[in-house]
Amino acid sequence: MTIGTPQNPLRVAIIGSGPAAFYTADSLMRRKGLSVEIDMFERLPTPFGLVRGGVAPDHPKIKSVTKAYDRIASKPNFRFYGNVEFGKHVTLEELKQHYHQIVFCTGAQTDKRLNIPGIDLEGSHAATEFVAWYNGHPDYRHLTFDLTQERVAVIGVGNVAMDVARILCRTPEELATTDIADYALEALRHSRVKEVFVLGRRGPAQAAFTTPEIKEMGELADCDVLVPPEEAELDELSRYDLENSDDRGLKRKVEIIQSYANNQPTGKSRRLTFRFLVSPVELHGDQNGRVTCMKLVKNVLYRTEAGTLRPRATDQYEELAVGLVFRSIGYRGVPLPGVPFNDSWGVIPNLRGRVTEMGSEQPLTGLYTAGWIKRGPSGVIGTNKPDAVETVDCMVEDLAAGNVLHPPHPGIEQAEATIRARQPRFVTYEDWKRLDQMEIERGKAQGRPRVKFTDVEEMLRALGK
Repeated sequence: MTIGTPQNPLRVAIIGSGPAAFYTADSLMRRKGLSVEIDMFERLPTPFGLVRGGVAPDHPKIKSVTKAYDRIASKPNFRFYGNVEFGKHVTLEELKQHYHQIVFCTGAQTDKRLNIPGIDLEGSHAATEFVAWYNGHPDYRHLTFDLTQERVAVIGVGNVAMDVARILCRTPEELATTDIADYALEALRHSRVKEVFVLGRRGPAQAAFTTPEIKEMGELADCDVLVPPEEAELDELSRYDLENSDDRGLKRKVEIIQSYANNQPTGKSRRLTFRFLVSPVELHGDQNGRVTCMKLVKNVLYRTEAGTLRPRATDQYEELAVGLVFRSIGYRGVPLPGVPFNDSWGVIPNLRGRVTEMGSEQPLTGLYTAGWIKRGPSGVIGTNKPDAVETVDCMVEDLAAGNVLHPPHPGIEQAEATIRARQPRFVTYEDWKRLDQMEIERGKAQGRPRVKFTDVEEMLRALGK
């Protein structure tokens, strides 16, 4: 019997529930003439991945994208299995018993390592951990950050680095109107942080943060934003590239950075300084193993054969006294049990979304990937939409060619019986909607958008599981 018809629907398992997962589901559902049943698996009881656990709490507009995901989840051919971990509750071999195709959309959950002496001193953290902590991610709620320190360095100039710096520099009053985790709000209320340094190894024209992000820094209620004038100036190579670029956003971004170089401290209680063309080469600590200082090297830019501008270290060094360090130089994926993984790139090896064997580039029947675990951590939430479409194009091509898995037990009830046997406390999308409503109600009492559940057991108790 033909697969993909109303009598014999295409059965697809999607691992992960962030943007890439939902855009993959949406793209499958929109295919003309294709009958599909989608089961989405999520390790946590709550969906949405980095939209819930990564987007900064003071950027609520970005989170409104979840309304579109709700519409996808409301379709009768969609099922959500929350609190079900791939590799622990269900294995790849078990999924192959029930699905024609399996798509991995597990994102990039950990940080890229910065290999310099002293990086593991106490007080040196991955920005990913801080972000997950203030967003109430259950895996990170128990972490502590020493906010008694007055001087903080954030290594990196992407949007995540900007989020970290902004959350550290906002007033408690500004944060109290957001859905930041309640314990993080309490900790930040008592923060003694006075100075934050954001460090970029290249110049202003190469900074990865977006124009709205740098503009927003100048609008913080109680924070002066500064840039050393000599570091705001573009070197000759950057100036040449900018003058010959038609990227208006980039020109505006450089303009804003350079406007901060004219700023003088006005006596606000916090100060945020952007530094350019500097790289940390070592962290120094005290006798207790705590960070006290960072050694920086001054860089100059050179042009590679490919035409890009890269930093080269000079012989000029300086010391920056800091008691807390966040490294934000990129995310990377985590391997999944039984699934090929390219460790040097931190992604699942694939060709246009078809999972391939490591080394041979031979596609593995029925296995696909989308999002950051497919292409690496690049782009914004919307970038995952065309990425998912590309993967689904391959899935549909393979279906037409008969190149799919042939599960012995493809029925919905059979799959659910397996899941129920492995994890009786699974969470449905209806359960999530109840949790969502509870969080919103808890927030109303405090004049906040929501107060998040941050503990898995507490979530399951609230749902009577």
